Amino acid sequence: MSVEPAPPPHLDLTRLRVLAAVARTGSVTAAARELHYAQPSVSHHLARLEAEAGLPLLQRAGRGVRLTEAGRLLAARAEEILGRVEGARRELDALAGLRAGRARLAAFPSALATLVPAAVAGLRAEHPGLGVGLVEAEPPEAVAALQAGDVDVALVFRHTDVGHARPVMDLSRFEATVVHEEPIALVRRADDPRAAAGGAAGPPPLTELRDAAWIAGCERCRADLVARCATAGFAPRIAFETDDYVAVQALVASGAGVSLLPSLALRAHRNPDVVTEHLPGATRQVLALTVGAPTPAAHALVERLVEAGDAARD
Repeated sequence: MSVEPAPPPHLDLTRLRVLAAVARTGSVTAAARELHYAQPSVSHHLARLEAEAGLPLLQRAGRGVRLTEAGRLLAARAEEILGRVEGARRELDALAGLRAGRARLAAFPSALATLVPAAVAGLRAEHPGLGVGLVEAEPPEAVAALQAGDVDVALVFRHTDVGHARPVMDLSRFEATVVHEEPIALVRRADDPRAAAGGAAGPPPLTELRDAAWIAGCERCRADLVARCATAGFAPRIAFETDDYVAVQALVASGAGVSLLPSLALRAHRNPDVVTEHLPGATRQVLALTVGAPTPAAHALVERLVEAGDAARD
């Protein structure tokens, strides 16, 4: 007499969403607040999910709880599962055609001010009924939104030109399309005597700026600045930090220091009182990320972004 194997455990999506919220927020109370559930309801869902999984997912830690190894594993998979389910829902919605579709994009500020408007304009000209949603987000937040299913496309950047550029994000789970490659420029006050000395001979090596005050950008741009200076043999004296490229140029124009900015930031806004010189070989790559096969609307958006990136390069 043969014995049928036990069926795999059923994992309810609502309960996976609850577990993911607990992992993300760090407590049952915070998860209940985020999901707009009563706390007993969250506890009930977690208890049922443990029964479905057949393993303890939470354990008491003082007055709170913490995830077990199984809980952490399942919570990580839950984010991916929920993102893919949301993606499948959007794909079903898109079966009616691009006229009924919607594409949601998360992009960092300088791309949102340069590449994205051209891409959206081209998309709407070709598909007037297509809805487009835009969210401003730095690369780590854009990747998180894509993984959670909150957006269809994440526009991110990474530094790829030098040995110090280490991967700071795991992009292996995404489909990545190169949209643009932009040079990095040294930005100085227009009347800086060192700028005049550079002239037609090109920008000075960074070693000549070891005593300068520096204005750093976002966290990842700051890391790139520090690493480039380290390669040149010194640690930069960072006087100010801001991820606002308009403010960076204003500070440079005021004489507060020098900075490095990518070309998209300079294309989005150019202060007339600064001069820029491209650092030889210094580049930043802009990528459009999607999860699996993109929806028709997301695919069309990525195509328009590539066109906008080509135009910006020209």
